[in-house]
Amino acid sequence: MADHESSEAPLMLSVSGARGIVGESMTPAVAHRLATIWGQHIASSTDSPLMVLARDSRPSGPELAEAAAQGLCDAGCRVMSLGIAATPTVGVMIGAARAAGGIMITASHNPSPWNGLKLLDGMGTAPSAEIASAIIDRFRSDELFPSNVESIEVEEESRAHDTHVAKLLGQIDPTLIQKRGFKVVLDSVNGAGGIAGINLLTRLGCEVVHLGSEPTGDFFHPPEPRKEHLGALCDAVVESGADIGFAQDPDADRLAVVDDQGSYIGEEFTLALAARALLARQPGPAAANLSTSRLIDDVAAEFGCEVHRSAVGEANVAQVMRSCQAVIGGEGNGGVMLPAVTWVRDSLSAMALVLELVCRENQALSAIVAGMPRYAMLKQTIELEGSDARSKLAAGMSAVIDHYAQHPDATLHTEDGVRVDLPEGWIHLRPSNTEPIARLIIESEDEASAAKLGEAIRSIAQL
Repeated sequence: MADHESSEAPLMLSVSGARGIVGESMTPAVAHRLATIWGQHIASSTDSPLMVLARDSRPSGPELAEAAAQGLCDAGCRVMSLGIAATPTVGVMIGAARAAGGIMITASHNPSPWNGLKLLDGMGTAPSAEIASAIIDRFRSDELFPSNVESIEVEEESRAHDTHVAKLLGQIDPTLIQKRGFKVVLDSVNGAGGIAGINLLTRLGCEVVHLGSEPTGDFFHPPEPRKEHLGALCDAVVESGADIGFAQDPDADRLAVVDDQGSYIGEEFTLALAARALLARQPGPAAANLSTSRLIDDVAAEFGCEVHRSAVGEANVAQVMRSCQAVIGGEGNGGVMLPAVTWVRDSLSAMALVLELVCRENQALSAIVAGMPRYAMLKQTIELEGSDARSKLAAGMSAVIDHYAQHPDATLHTEDGVRVDLPEGWIHLRPSNTEPIARLIIESEDEASAAKLGEAIRSIAQL
């Protein structure tokens, strides 16, 4: 094992970038090494390329960002720094500045001991699996990447949030929302999305109650926007009489929604609601990953549109979106991708489209959701422990494939683990890109049916 991976703490390397424990597996040396390799990859096809660099609000961000800037400069790149900014803002600025790519310093929804780097290409998306694999191989090699630039020159850009919001406002009808005069509770969890989030909502004429507004990185609740973490948001919606509540994750690429009754409606609804707003006025193909609810298929069918499926991961969704010319896409974790704004999951685009939907349907959000199909989804994690854990998972997935290959009503997808679609529901079993676990997602008409289907799959896979 190379020195840069010698820590016992996990360093996760995938198409999603790198994540590790700060001071252990995630250090300035790791950030410098990965940034240098990414910068060299970009510079191999572009002379003196411009790279956009930003970070979320974690206290370890400045040190890691400085190391990443050094690595990019060592690779012959120019650097535009946005300071604290959302991941989708980096995507927007890559396009606006005609940059060759970028790096976002973030561990997304992981808790504060973690940090990491997201690598973005000139389209503002994560690299393909093939390119990511080559980057990871170089990272894990014994190749040395010493600093060779005595001083780094970084261009500071302070208008990125305004640019992001302005581009989004051009894709919706701001006047429609402004006339409604929404009261919104926004939970930014002391992350990077609050600056652009309040900018957007204010310009849409909303009265905003802002929780976790200061970008300190001292998350006032666990940062993944799940039901059990959003009690304060639900309470604030009820107490303030708000029309809606929004919860961002630390780098603001995901959004969870709370309705006017203070009820968490689930991240799976975020993409479905956003798609319902957009497809009503701009019908076209949609895309979602294999772990995303059938809700998006139901919404698309309302407007005579088709949903194309991809492997999990923004880069995979974006690739399918480009190939089918999708007008919207995303993932069931609250990630909405509006290509007219950016190819990155964007909580701001999601907020704007959900507000537009409430306006156009002239109903409270709770009434809109009540009229949509309901499914029960179970999301389970399976710890992968031991040196043979991955091989056991692979054997388990093969057993599932063999079991259902002859099933007359089963449809199999094997491009990302294994997904089995059955009349009574579907399951998706796959290794995580970001953590040492496997993920098992089951969706059916009710919890009992989902649990029964999940038990059957785990029995077949012996997991």
